[in-house]
Amino acid sequence: MKVRLGYVAISKTILESYCHTITYTQFKKLSMKEREQKWYKIVKENLKNLQKILKYNVKNHIYFFRISQTLIPLATHPEMTFDYIKPFQKEWKKIGSYIEKHHLRVDFHPDQFCLLNSAKEDYFPNTLRILMYLKNISDAMGIPCKIILHIGSREGGKEEALKRFKKNFQKVPFSIQNRILLENDDKSYTVEDTLNLCNELKVPMVLDVLHHKCNPSPKTLKEYFPQILKTWEREKIPPKIHFSSSLNQKHKWYHSDYISWKDFEKFVSILEQAHEDVDIMIEAKAKDEALLRLRRQIHFYLTDKKIHFE
Repeated sequence: MKVRLGYVAISKTILESYCHTITYTQFKKLSMKEREQKWYKIVKENLKNLQKILKYNVKNHIYFFRISQTLIPLATHPEMTFDYIKPFQKEWKKIGSYIEKHHLRVDFHPDQFCLLNSAKEDYFPNTLRILMYLKNISDAMGIPCKIILHIGSREGGKEEALKRFKKNFQKVPFSIQNRILLENDDKSYTVEDTLNLCNELKVPMVLDVLHHKCNPSPKTLKEYFPQILKTWEREKIPPKIHFSSSLNQKHKWYHSDYISWKDFEKFVSILEQAHEDVDIMIEAKAKDEALLRLRRQIHFYLTDKKIHFE
């Protein structure tokens, strides 16, 4: 059994890993020529930095990474007209080829404004715009990246909110539907809620271990785990898990800088029952430093285990 560890968006080790951006307010203050020049320069720099971070990951045997939604500034703004694909085809192709060559797994996890079941009418068009943007990037790289979503709003009660989700999900183009993964959250939708919806929509489920701890279901995680893995049966990639540790008892929803070894060791006993490969996204403020520290702890403490971590 193989488990790949990944991390989110930026590296704390290399300087050239951040996505530069510009606000729409700043953008509007520029002349049309200045806007194009400024925006083009930022996108070029961000794509260059993405290439660097992927090379850094490969050199450190990290094969799982979440690409930042802010890679292309203002790409989903309704008044934005600049083409973020054709002028950068060379860069997109180079990034995609590198990902493919080194068998990397990359995905997206859009922010809280990407919401399929909001009761507010303007949310769905905005959400569709974000999803289409991520699909366009994925297609430009030639990589079928998955997009992780929370079920989201519970306006009007869970039952009504779930109905809205299912209704709006059917409005999403199939080319995007088959990229969507659903994750349990820390306050509204439990593992059981998410698992039931995933089974109904035939969508794979991403287990977030900390969210389950904050927002538990009636059964234990060990009981749900085989059912969660089963939602991935139609996929060609391993199931995905999110793992993090609480900042402290008072702020249990917030991610800590690093992973608590005790937290992770407890989860390993659940992993061992799976007997199949999985990928674990480490959601920690220390990013790659948290992953590398956890890897060192794994190699020291888990020498007798039958799971191969990388």
